[in-house]
Amino acid sequence: MESIRLQSVCPTIFQSLDLSASDVWRKNLSFRKGDHYLLEAASGTGKSSLCSYLYGYRHDYEGLITFDEKEIRSLKVKEWTKIRKTSISILFQDMRLFPELTAFENVQIKNRLTHYQTKKTIFSFFERLGIQDKLNSKVELLSFGQQQRVAFIRALCQPFDFILLDEPISHLDDVNAMIISELLLEEIQKTGAGILVTSIGKHLPLTYNQTLVL
Repeated sequence: MESIRLQSVCPTIFQSLDLSASDVWRKNLSFRKGDHYLLEAASGTGKSSLCSYLYGYRHDYEGLITFDEKEIRSLKVKEWTKIRKTSISILFQDMRLFPELTAFENVQIKNRLTHYQTKKTIFSFFERLGIQDKLNSKVELLSFGQQQRVAFIRALCQPFDFILLDEPISHLDDVNAMIISELLLEEIQKTGAGILVTSIGKHLPLTYNQTLVL
């Protein structure tokens, strides 16, 4: 996938609102593979909604979203399965981990589907992010910051042309935020992927090609 295009997209719930100040809603714009985008937003302005639209998880919007000029509402289940396995990865704001499973098991669920990372590489991610001692701990026993790091590692366990990171460092200190940036840049060097990051104030430390305000 080389591009994602939005044409006059607007959440259905925002129909009656004045969105003239937004750089995204009801505008025409494209996200290109290889570029880094920061989407700044106040709480409640639709950043998580946008990520869900791009991941095909929700469809309650007006306008058109296209992947390489193909309208995503026309995609079949099999096509979405392939896209989510090989083209788009996501770190949800609420992380969506399985609390009854261990940190490593949560990551392995994704990696067994994709066979993308070696066990050695996954272990190195845990070590660099300072949670190697949590590999066999149930997620429900981890702090929010530890869970966020587990969810990020899971997002790296597949190939992708674009990665969507919804407030990826909201529970992290500056040191771990920098490590996440380093790991992310190392991974995208393999494919030249695009990065879309949302933020309500705490930014993932990257150099961005474009900053947009929701």
